[in-house]
Amino acid sequence: MPGPPDPAEIPAAIPAATVILIRDTPGEVAPDLLLTERARRMAFAAGAIVFPGGRVDPADHRAAANYRDREDAAARIAAIRETIEEVGIAIGLTPTPDAATVAVLRTALATGQDFATLLADAGLRLDLDQLVPFARWCPHGHETRIFDTRFYLARAPADATPIPDGTETAAAYWAPTASILADADAGRRHIIFPTRRNLERLALFADFDAAAAHARGIAPERIVPWIEARDDGDWICIPTNRGYPVTAERVATARRG
Repeated sequence: MPGPPDPAEIPAAIPAATVILIRDTPGEVAPDLLLTERARRMAFAAGAIVFPGGRVDPADHRAAANYRDREDAAARIAAIRETIEEVGIAIGLTPTPDAATVAVLRTALATGQDFATLLADAGLRLDLDQLVPFARWCPHGHETRIFDTRFYLARAPADATPIPDGTETAAAYWAPTASILADADAGRRHIIFPTRRNLERLALFADFDAAAAHARGIAPERIVPWIEARDDGDWICIPTNRGYPVTAERVATARRG
């Protein structure tokens, strides 16, 4: 493919959402990010290091019925729900729930109970403004499944300790971007193309406020990578105007699933 794909040629994708939780570390060069390791039995990105998140469910759309931008609201709700399910951390809720309440929500969600009903029963409300739109990716090509994923930034709650669910999420940990990228370069971790590009972009910022200010200045239009044949081989590319310091990588080295 010589350039960005025609939108009409993009296959149907599964709506998804993910949260980049940022924990400021005073006195350090960069904040910590919350990363999870996907279980190795997963069909997509098995064993990869990713941010918490998952599919947008029909119930998320129902809960977003009264919002002006229902698609965006549903994605934010999904991101909040998935973060509770995968790592036991609650963001985007008011008042801020205590650990015992989060544990009850997580257990109930694991049994398939309705998120909106659980929140109402616990006296909690959604505060979707706590999530800042950062990016939107829809890779397609060799991926096992095609996801249209909205990425959001969120400030980590104080003393937030991730507890992986042991099913979709095998591990969860805090680390600065430089450490995560160094582990990937050394072969100790597996990160896919969109995650690497987002980590490189996040590495530009010293704290949550700087990252959020940057994100608010760039519309999170959908990014659909494409393959470009160059004199020195094939490269996978993204647009150059979306805030990413690296916008191309050799196909031979890029991990895409």
